[in-house]
Amino acid sequence: MTQGPILIVGAGHAGFQLAASLRQHGCRERIVLINDEAHLPYQRPPLSKAYLKGEGRPDSLMFRPDKFYRDQNIELIADRAVSIDRAARGLSLASGASLDYGHLVLATGARNRLLDIPNANLKDVRYLRTLDESEALRQRIESGQRVVVIGAGFIGLEFAATARAKGLEVDVAELGARVMGRAVTAEISQFFQDRHTAAGIRIHLGVQATSIESDGANVTGVSLSDGRHVPADLVVVGVGVLPNVELAAQAGLSVAAGIIVDEQLLTSDPDISAVGDCALFASPRFGGSLRLESVQNATDQARCVAARLTGDAKTYDGLPWFWSDQGPDKLQIAGLTTGYDQVVVRGDPGQGSFSAFCYKSGQLVGIESINRASDHVFGRKILGLNRSIEPEQAADLSFDLKSALA
Repeated sequence: MTQGPILIVGAGHAGFQLAASLRQHGCRERIVLINDEAHLPYQRPPLSKAYLKGEGRPDSLMFRPDKFYRDQNIELIADRAVSIDRAARGLSLASGASLDYGHLVLATGARNRLLDIPNANLKDVRYLRTLDESEALRQRIESGQRVVVIGAGFIGLEFAATARAKGLEVDVAELGARVMGRAVTAEISQFFQDRHTAAGIRIHLGVQATSIESDGANVTGVSLSDGRHVPADLVVVGVGVLPNVELAAQAGLSVAAGIIVDEQLLTSDPDISAVGDCALFASPRFGGSLRLESVQNATDQARCVAARLTGDAKTYDGLPWFWSDQGPDKLQIAGLTTGYDQVVVRGDPGQGSFSAFCYKSGQLVGIESINRASDHVFGRKILGLNRSIEPEQAADLSFDLKSALA
């Protein structure tokens, strides 16, 4: 059991869940949640989906109202952590205040990877990760405008689908050979490329943006590496994120492509943990180290640390799952498909409802589903049990998936 105040740096999904779970586990220590945004802690997934479409107000995104923090005796501090004194177990804040800790948890998340090309700092070159960024885009996008999206990952395509539905002319520029190429199988990529193209989105593959063109103040277009110029009034960038490791690194903690933590999410200092998008964690389930960007990973890691800090230490063994809403289609992924060597399709892509069952050396490692929630639920269950089905069974629609769970 941890003695002394528990400080949580970062109030995203991981930070909020940790604070809430500590109280659910009966923790009576002081809990301080340090939030560097000017909003109550909020959900991020709707920012590129429902909220961007104009659904709901900012307060609809909040995990809990302000009263929750008062009732749970969670101190929510609007400030930014700037340095850690590990020897004294102290945290310094940008305001000049300092706090002592019994245990410190870094839930610092990640930030947008910035575009490094000429004119990338113009006001109409936008990003989409925070509520303020989503709100600004929500107010900015209007029918008839021209937008170029740089990057065909989840965020870029979610935004592109929303913008097109609102009547904008949309071009997407992607360096890779297919959309979402680092995240999904070729079968899923092709389906979404076809759907977005049919909706009137122009997708340019194998090219990168080389400069943002302007009239001196406003964006007028984007120049591509193949020599083409695409007119634009607005540019939205979605080229990945960088984990926020600087606070940890300055304190002498081990960092690489994230803050390095062990199987119980402890850093190289036993008084400091790290969770969520910033954590590079040792994974017994997958072998080696992973850093995942997902709500599931953030919340499950937070619950794991809360249990440890209240006397129930366990190895973190969460099964990853992800989702993306693009236009009318929902993509759901269970497991990690990295390194797959066989894909079996269940269902009919032509009907807009199918799943890609991914195998590695004959073992099921992940399922990517489009508009097929039952397959996704099955995937989470069977992968959670470390079991598999034969590829022939996956392809056979007459095979009852539930029978494999018996």
